[in-house]
Amino acid sequence: MVRGGLRRTSQTGLYAAERRLWLWSFHNPGCGDSPGDKLSLEHLQLLREAFTRHTPSDGASRRGARLHRTQTQGDGGRDGWSAGDGGGGGTGEQGMNFEEFRDALSSVIGPEIEDGWVERFFREIDINGAGRVDWQQLSSFLLCHYAERDASSKPGDAVLDAEPQIRHCSHNKREPTVRVVAVTHPPPLRYISVSKGGQLTVWNSRLHILETLGLAGDPAEEGPNRKRFKGWTTDAVYMGDVHKVVIATGCRDFHFVSVTPTATFEDIHLFGFHNVPTALCYWHDVKTPERRSLLLWGDEKGGIHLMWFLKPSEGLFENPFSEESSLQTIYMPTLGDHSRLVSYRHIPDIHQEPINRVVFDPESELIMTSSESDTSSVVITHASFRRDPYVWKIDQGVRCFDYSRPLRMVVTGGFDPVVRLWNQYVVARPVAALEGHRTTVLDVAIYQPVGQIFSYSKDAELRVWDISSHRCLRTLHLQFPCLQPGRTPEHCNFPFLLLSPPLPGKTQPHLLVGCKDYLALLRLAERGRGGRTGGGEGVALSCALYSPALRQVVTGSRDSSVSVWDVETGRRRLTVSNAHGEEELTCMALDSSHRRLITGARNGTIKVWDLLNGHNLHKLEPVANSEVTGVVCLHDNQLLAVGWSQRLAQYDITGAKDLYVRADMSWKSAGVHKSDILAVCHCPALGVVATASHDGEVIVWRLDTQGPLLRLQRDAQAGVAPPVDSLLFLQHRAGDRRRRSRAVLVSSQAGCLCFWNIAGHTHTPGQFYAPDQPGECVLELSSDQLNNSILVSGDTTGWLQVWDISHYALDNTQEPVCERPPLLRCWKAHMGALVSVEVLEHADRLVFLTASVDGSAGLWTADGEHVGSFGQGTLWNITDPATYQREKQTDMTEEIDEEEEEEEEERTESDQSAPSRVKGQASDPVNRGQTSQEEWHSEVSVGSQTDCSSAVESIDLPRKISVCQYLCESSSVALRRERRHLFGDIDLNKLFPVGGPCCPYQALVLQECQEMSLPEDLPINPWKRSQSVWCTSGAELSSLQLSINSSEQKQQAT
Repeated sequence: MVRGGLRRTSQTGLYAAERRLWLWSFHNPGCGDSPGDKLSLEHLQLLREAFTRHTPSDGASRRGARLHRTQTQGDGGRDGWSAGDGGGGGTGEQGMNFEEFRDALSSVIGPEIEDGWVERFFREIDINGAGRVDWQQLSSFLLCHYAERDASSKPGDAVLDAEPQIRHCSHNKREPTVRVVAVTHPPPLRYISVSKGGQLTVWNSRLHILETLGLAGDPAEEGPNRKRFKGWTTDAVYMGDVHKVVIATGCRDFHFVSVTPTATFEDIHLFGFHNVPTALCYWHDVKTPERRSLLLWGDEKGGIHLMWFLKPSEGLFENPFSEESSLQTIYMPTLGDHSRLVSYRHIPDIHQEPINRVVFDPESELIMTSSESDTSSVVITHASFRRDPYVWKIDQGVRCFDYSRPLRMVVTGGFDPVVRLWNQYVVARPVAALEGHRTTVLDVAIYQPVGQIFSYSKDAELRVWDISSHRCLRTLHLQFPCLQPGRTPEHCNFPFLLLSPPLPGKTQPHLLVGCKDYLALLRLAERGRGGRTGGGEGVALSCALYSPALRQVVTGSRDSSVSVWDVETGRRRLTVSNAHGEEELTCMALDSSHRRLITGARNGTIKVWDLLNGHNLHKLEPVANSEVTGVVCLHDNQLLAVGWSQRLAQYDITGAKDLYVRADMSWKSAGVHKSDILAVCHCPALGVVATASHDGEVIVWRLDTQGPLLRLQRDAQAGVAPPVDSLLFLQHRAGDRRRRSRAVLVSSQAGCLCFWNIAGHTHTPGQFYAPDQPGECVLELSSDQLNNSILVSGDTTGWLQVWDISHYALDNTQEPVCERPPLLRCWKAHMGALVSVEVLEHADRLVFLTASVDGSAGLWTADGEHVGSFGQGTLWNITDPATYQREKQTDMTEEIDEEEEEEEEERTESDQSAPSRVKGQASDPVNRGQTSQEEWHSEVSVGSQTDCSSAVESIDLPRKISVCQYLCESSSVALRRERRHLFGDIDLNKLFPVGGPCCPYQALVLQECQEMSLPEDLPINPWKRSQSVWCTSGAELSSLQLSINSSEQKQQAT
């Protein structure tokens, strides 16, 4: 077994299925080139010889150690090293310190080398901050640097999904899907799939079935057989200007099906063709709807047919009045009777084989067709047929092709598994031949927005190619349920449906792939992934933290991107996209040196990163395919991870050199937590770790025994305790021998902050409700850990509150104090819920870091002054208050004041005794705290054990739905609670929309009922749906016969 490999291959697949990450570095212009770009191969050979000959001298060692200690004990500025743990990398005294490394580089590169460049190079190599580097560390760093540079230069594929969304066409009766067409107008977006047996299925944008329709049978037949279609369909196309789908069949006819937002029905049947139509194409002028439109098709004899609809706005054909049938039937030889509306032309013998593709270019009026003929594989001719055509002769013919007018390019695929790129006017040889498929290429498509090509082969293999480099960017083996080992799945001629920009509304580009009676949906990027320079702008943030050693702020977004910012100026230093593929980042932490970042994701993966260069150092073994909610760093770089697995997993990254690090499951955590673990916090002074779960239970663990020590839980009023959103140890109190027996742990449950005493007699000496409005939660807590004089809380409404806890919960009383501590400051920091709050100490002053689900992260002074938001247009100087964003904060305060004045007026009208709300920073925070205390005492007595949340819930205040509340509904807490009701494709929220299951008799006695319809995507068997009793109004419900009356009982008895 390879050392460092994961034990569970299924869990290793979580990393293998991830998308490739993208890394952008934003260096200062004065820093020069990156180290990897400045060193040549000759320089590396000389450096290796220098490391081999190196013998550390005592004087140099003492100077390097003194330099390391001096820089570690400083402010932790950008030019200093972070405190290392002394382990890892195996450097010890065998490597070079900073001065020796600088001398070695000067001798290799030259004396003109800059000290700043050498210093940055040394920091990036010295990952653990040990103060010494060796050749192995240098070579590992350069190897990672070159690999990342090569990966960044390679464009990313456009497919966003690691696994496609697959749906079963249950109404196809096990027959393959011939074609899928998109109905983009009128909205909403719908799809119509046509099976080989003539069954039409209408889907919504999420691939849920809306309705089905079968084609009508042969008009020449009489009796009941007339209603059944007995042929095979060959192709279909959507006529967007008249909202009809044309379906060609092997019976040599066309079926015109009208598509409306409410119904789908067949209204025209055109039959009597001489040959079987095999491929369709339709064009109409979107800008000028009154212009004539064109329906093109190729037949089995290699001929092309052109049918011009002269006045499509009036109708496709003459429609004489008839009361016999709503279906209009037209015999093809009588098409002359419709000459006022239709013009028809047939050009025979364009190909020697059946035509399998037809494309029309309206700007140049070119008609492009293909066949499996060797002598006429692809033919491009003018619509007037008066010019000589361009003919491609390809061995074994062409099975599929696509054309791009802006690129002047034709892409072909066929029986030989080679995708060829052709110039539009050069038929002699292809521009490139893309090899990689092993079976027949069934379909190709050019995705012009990113300059890529999709190709699909008969073994259900999808490949993404880059047009410029001719490289295969990605290979996806679509796992359709119909695939069987050793058998080739059944396909029809048109597996692809590509929807590319421009698209109506907010429709995202995507690709639909068909295999037998299954459909796969893959989302596509709207632009090239390699050209992006952002990383989470406008995307909801999930976490943020501060590295005091590097003076950098790290933010993590829900789109799996990580950004590193300079706290002194707000400049972006580094961005990593697709850090965990497409999985949402859920938590972050720092190692002991504060130079390495640990990130956890929603799928259970955990990674370790170098903050200086963005390299992924380690991938930790996932315990389960479930969300990681917290990671803390213990002593000696021992990591502890918790999450929905309800277990505690430990990882040792002290001297780990392998990419994969195994999980140590020695903690006695199996079965201890009965629900998902949501929070974790470490207290080094007491040697304990606290974890909190969704059922409201807090468990304190001992580090030496790795077992539970205490169980803490508040009394639940309604029988169900709210989940614990956050935990915080007051480190200064825990380190003080006189105060460690007082309250040292703070937990947040449903907005109530509880102070716990865990060293002496376990109890709650203090608790209070922090948010200003009822029903809110406090998601994040922080404190100045050097003194623990303040407590900072951030709630789901975006408010930041600073509490004075210097004397709070220090009395050793058995009864909890439900009074609020003095409120020093409070202000509206963000428009959405706060997901991260941290107190920073910079230049002997306190600065607050906040991050929100509204996608913004910023810095604030202790007085509530807005320093700035990361990613804004202008930079700031944290030591110069003149550069702060005061105007932005003032505008925000005025907007909040106006909104709250309206709420205040509504409250005054409805309830004169309702408490007042704070109006930004203009209100008096002391009065606000006193008012809240009066509210609290009116519901809870000081000496009682009443639950804080229940006291707040008893305050009934009218509230207005605002933008803040809307953003709060999309916070991480709401998403996590929603995911708890998802089991595969089954959503309990849709099965029980009222709030719980009930029988019909219970529904009859409800006092108030609201009209509601079942969701379209409700997972229910179609047969059961057809057998169900449907009611759309209260009158229909009251008319239902739910019991048997006495007369019916007598009849049944007799």
